[in-house]
Amino acid sequence: MMLQIEQNNLLIQKTLTERLFPNGDSLKSLDRIITDFDFTTFHISGKTELLISINLKCWNDLLKYGVSEYLNSKYSKFNNLKILSKSEIEPGYDYSIILNSENSSNEDDEDTKLDLINELSLLKRNALAAPFHKAFNRYDELVKKYSNSNTYAEEVQQELFNEDVYVIKYRGADECIFIKPSFDRVTVIFSTAFKDETDKIFGKVFLQEFVDARKRSVQTAPQVLYSHNEPPLDISNYVSTKENQSFITFVLFPRHLVKGDKRENCISHIEMFRSYFHYHIKCSKAYMHSRMRFRVKEFLKILNRAKPENLDDEGKIIENRKTASGRRFDIKSN
Repeated sequence: MMLQIEQNNLLIQKTLTERLFPNGDSLKSLDRIITDFDFTTFHISGKTELLISINLKCWNDLLKYGVSEYLNSKYSKFNNLKILSKSEIEPGYDYSIILNSENSSNEDDEDTKLDLINELSLLKRNALAAPFHKAFNRYDELVKKYSNSNTYAEEVQQELFNEDVYVIKYRGADECIFIKPSFDRVTVIFSTAFKDETDKIFGKVFLQEFVDARKRSVQTAPQVLYSHNEPPLDISNYVSTKENQSFITFVLFPRHLVKGDKRENCISHIEMFRSYFHYHIKCSKAYMHSRMRFRVKEFLKILNRAKPENLDDEGKIIENRKTASGRRFDIKSN
């Protein structure tokens, strides 16, 4: 059974819930550093005015795709949030927001507070969503551009092949997300490095399950392709192949790219794939190790039961017998 990883950060959600829904105790000053998957770091500090900052390893890549503008559009609707300018951002972090918890507690209703907490706990998700939105908007443009064209024409195919690929180095140069829009699909490719041969085997099993699930019953799921060491043709100019590097390709069709909740849901699930993938590999290894330890304990119990209780120096069995009165005497076999 596959477990779904939540997109929001539960520690941020818990921290802000305790602050915006106080239980009557006096407010205390906070200074918490929270580390998420993929080296993302959050810092929450302050008392009535909480400074919330985020540091992402791929922030410079996200800047190319309008991450600041996208985050500003998401958080400017909240009256009790102040988005800090580039010169005011907390040192060592990429994006900072000030939450006035006192105003929020007094003025906002419960639903507004819960919506605010949810959006702030999704800060990393929203930051990584910026390039996906840019790619999906480009897909919308290409749909209109080629709606009345012969898309099989050689010049059109060449234009589509030369379409820009959005590259996000979310875990450094070895592990990236590549997004390429087209007129009838958006291709999302993950590069991932397996440091352990066992991980590579588990990875193949999981990815085969994705492929088989689509064949069996989930016909509306994206197409999933897997290659090892050899990058897909769409990104061959953007990567240099390395040993133990694998590529997982998702092909998103128009039914996945419908504007609104369906598009947002698609982004939320696809950007979490790497964490989801490696999390299940580690869970499977931990489960197999626990089963192996259990079996070893059972075998040891059987061996201990089969072991003779008393042996002499020559390895022969010593029979212990008792008289009717309970006195014990030993009979050694010759």
